[in-house]
Amino acid sequence: MIPKIPLDEWVEFAVDKLEVNLVVFFHFISACIEGCVNALSFVFHGVPVLLFIAIMSVLAFYLGRWSLALFSALGLLLIHNLGFWSHTMDTLALVLTSSLISIVIGIPIGVWCAQSDKFRNMVTPLLDFMQTMPAFVYLIPTVTFFGLGVVPGVIASVIFAVPPTIRLTNLGIRQVAADLVEAADAFGSTPSQKLFKLQFPLAMPSILAGINQTIMLSLSMVVIASMIGAQGIGADVYRAVTQIKTGQGFEAGLSIVVLAILLDRMTQYILKRKRSV
Repeated sequence: MIPKIPLDEWVEFAVDKLEVNLVVFFHFISACIEGCVNALSFVFHGVPVLLFIAIMSVLAFYLGRWSLALFSALGLLLIHNLGFWSHTMDTLALVLTSSLISIVIGIPIGVWCAQSDKFRNMVTPLLDFMQTMPAFVYLIPTVTFFGLGVVPGVIASVIFAVPPTIRLTNLGIRQVAADLVEAADAFGSTPSQKLFKLQFPLAMPSILAGINQTIMLSLSMVVIASMIGAQGIGADVYRAVTQIKTGQGFEAGLSIVVLAILLDRMTQYILKRKRSV
């Protein structure tokens, strides 16, 4: 009989070594993420509710149409009426922080993948692993490195949500017509000029589609992140599940749905604007 490969022991050993040798680095990352989440949460909580709803409705009207603005106003008023406004702002801060980190990491890696087939072939299996591994598994090492709270929730969300930005950035740049790239080379464009003045503008619809998926995946992690201490609407959903409170769970879930639709539609309309330019 073939003996069991001690994969679990190897992983535990690697995690223990990282925890001991990179403790300062993990504290730095934790402080940065927690500071970003707290800053966004402070801003969102500092804006009066009706003013925030008015701003979001005007932005929705500018990006989309009157129906989106009406949905924005009614949906946010419903969240406020149900008593989930404060937790919604906490969730929004967590989602935006996760999305921002995913974009900052994902776009440069996607550009590198587009410029190097060897690097893309190395990254693609890792992206497949990140997207197919159950999200609950990410919570174990993140809690080990960062403790309980919002930081491991953000880290787990980034791991789960960053692949679409990388994939679609790579795809968008690779789909730029070869004759346009050759023309840029013929006119003596430097690699940076070719990237920022030709490839990025033409690939922007694809990049924005990846960002849209990243935001949605980050939002889908809020309930899972609540299991390790992340505050927000996800904590209300998790509490309702553990206490078998169907009504409270439905209300909290409805608040997440409203927020998800708003973020999705707004990014979709930004994408349509870029395509029409």
